[in-house]
Amino acid sequence: MSVIKKLVSQTAIYGLSSIFGRFLNYLLVPLYTYYFSATEYGVVSEFYAYAGFFSVLLLFGFETGYFRFHDKANSHHDVAYSTALLFVLLINLFFLGIIIVVNNQLSAALNYSSHPEYVLCFSAILTFDAIAAIPFARLRAENKAFLFAGIKISEILITVLLSLFFIVYCPKELALNPRSWLRVVYNPELGITYIFLANLMASAFKFIVLFPQLLGLRWGFNGDLFLKMLRYSLPMVVIGFAGIINEMLDRALLKFLLPYDIKTNIQMLGIYSACYKLSILMTLFIQAFRFAAEPFFFAYADKNDAKEIYAKVLKYFVIFCVFIFLLVTLYIDFFKYFLGEEFRVGLKVVPILLVANLFLGIYVNLSIWYKLTDKTLLGAFVSVSGALITVALNIWWIPLLGYMGSAWATLVCYFFMTLVSYLLGRRYYPVDYDLKHILGYIGLGVCLFTAQDHFPNYFTWQKPWEVSSLLLTSYLLVVILFEKSYKSKVII
Repeated sequence: MSVIKKLVSQTAIYGLSSIFGRFLNYLLVPLYTYYFSATEYGVVSEFYAYAGFFSVLLLFGFETGYFRFHDKANSHHDVAYSTALLFVLLINLFFLGIIIVVNNQLSAALNYSSHPEYVLCFSAILTFDAIAAIPFARLRAENKAFLFAGIKISEILITVLLSLFFIVYCPKELALNPRSWLRVVYNPELGITYIFLANLMASAFKFIVLFPQLLGLRWGFNGDLFLKMLRYSLPMVVIGFAGIINEMLDRALLKFLLPYDIKTNIQMLGIYSACYKLSILMTLFIQAFRFAAEPFFFAYADKNDAKEIYAKVLKYFVIFCVFIFLLVTLYIDFFKYFLGEEFRVGLKVVPILLVANLFLGIYVNLSIWYKLTDKTLLGAFVSVSGALITVALNIWWIPLLGYMGSAWATLVCYFFMTLVSYLLGRRYYPVDYDLKHILGYIGLGVCLFTAQDHFPNYFTWQKPWEVSSLLLTSYLLVVILFEKSYKSKVII
């Protein structure tokens, strides 16, 4: 099996957990948007935005640091693993203790004094997830993709089932039988709290399943190794935090920068966040690729043909991402039914966010230059620069353009990071990427998307889905034509 096939197979396995699991989670979007108002969904989106920032801070970059320093030859006595795990464990237990002490004051500062359980639930979720990240990293380093996928899918399946139980089943059953035993576990006044509780219970289950991995703590703590990991990982915190700013800050700022009253702002936040979910297919693929690619890039770095392989990987990655972009945008009239009717007014942000995420995926590929050369500080510079652009453009554009300003700011940020990362990579770790085909496929995708609005004017006999299918097929035919070595397949 070729190295690319091996990477693809690993991506497929991780993708199975991400795509199947996230698809189950994706089904929660219509559940939430049909059962809750945009204002209520805006509250949920706000907390998930905050959670993104803390998920980076509570890991201190030690997930990537573990990949860099783990003992490949002796996985049964990996001191790097126990050192990273003990550090993350102590940091997160300290964090949870602080939140418990100041919960009421913090909830009041966020204007949720009547619902302090929001903050408490999310803090516990963050703690479970951060501690579990190191055992998950170990599974990835040991190529235990199936076990990784099984746990991830189980966690999301439990979230979905509990959400359906609390949001759908309990209200209907109590309406039919007010004296049901469900009164003990269900209070209709809690509303969206059950979204948080379902997530918390699933995270606790994941932690319990991974508990045997915590036995690796017995391998001890190595102070010298810890300092090396800390020096390597801290810039990754800056990179990760900047990445979360690029990904999540818009949803945190919309509540405060939109030129309406606070209730309307949260409603707009809910609409934008729900429509953002329609870029999920692109996000799923990028996440699955990242899970497989990060250990692959490190493991293959010493091979003679490493740079050639990295160049091919990026080209095939772009081919598939453009396909996803066209699939969602050309069939948007189908995908829109995953959202409640109140949320569909924001569909115009979807194409912009899809292209933005495409550039994010390219940036993930290009980031090998600073990871393989240990120039994480320069990598942090790129991420911080992108974050500054995100902050500035959101502050500037949200009051003028509403949530469309957030979408455009995301696209500009990721394009800038991709460009700068490519230029720096040319200097520190030059890879001969096939720019002609990469840019050509991206341009073709955008042109076909744009053409969708004009085709019905010339072919009035065609139905919209037939036009969409014609355009998508045209893209696939062009790819097959230019990628002769793959004959009838885009990716092998």
